[in-house]
Amino acid sequence: MYDRMGELLGSTALHVGLYVPPDSPPSVAGLPELADLAQDRQTDHLLDHTGLGPGEHLLDIGCGTGGPAVRLAGRGGGRVTGITVSRVQVERCRERARAAGLADRLDFRHGDAMDLEFDDEVFDAAWAIDSLTHMRDRPRALREAHRVLRPGGRLLLTEFTLRGTPPEAELAAFTEMWSAGAPSSLSGLLAETEEAGFHAVRLWDLTANMRISGEVMGALFADRRAEIEARCGAETARRTGELLVPFRAFCRGHLEYHLMLVRK
Repeated sequence: MYDRMGELLGSTALHVGLYVPPDSPPSVAGLPELADLAQDRQTDHLLDHTGLGPGEHLLDIGCGTGGPAVRLAGRGGGRVTGITVSRVQVERCRERARAAGLADRLDFRHGDAMDLEFDDEVFDAAWAIDSLTHMRDRPRALREAHRVLRPGGRLLLTEFTLRGTPPEAELAAFTEMWSAGAPSSLSGLLAETEEAGFHAVRLWDLTANMRISGEVMGALFADRRAEIEARCGAETARRTGELLVPFRAFCRGHLEYHLMLVRK
């Protein structure tokens, strides 16, 4: 889904957008522009709290189409290596890096976050932006991130967490629509990071932004239905439209979204 449809629902990244910046007033924009602006704001918020200095090296776990990594490198903050399970995304990332004139500071690879190819303690920092939710073994991915970080290294992650007990149909719509596993509770996620060897530094609740993202996704799907059908096929478009109602209900009623900074 991400390879074929992702950039029709926001072209700068594949993660949730920051529609309501914590310390800034909202702005007015067209819907596609608003989605892109929100994703860029989310990336900038992550950049502000990553603190990557010159000469430091960050691992982008689940780098998507490379927008956040390119944005980070463009701000002069060290080097980035990104991994993704999609070879299509690797090529898109490399195209973006070349177009930005930053290919010398960006390295994108096909790789598995649960079995990283890197030596121990080689990265100063890591990101996992909306990516852990797609992994079949999140605790193992967290342990691998811990292994490749230097002592004191920081991991910045965003993750969906579950509140309450949703109707089965709504949870199923989320897992199918998002190509994800069932989210854990916030306490469960915190426990998993601690068991992997991290200690929490700071936690942000960005649930309001995630809920707006769900509504904007629905509106963009309706607006771009013909493009999605042409690219992905009539059956995919039909099924996506069918899932959107329970998906959005799940996002409104039972899903939370957090940004977490942890250290090794």
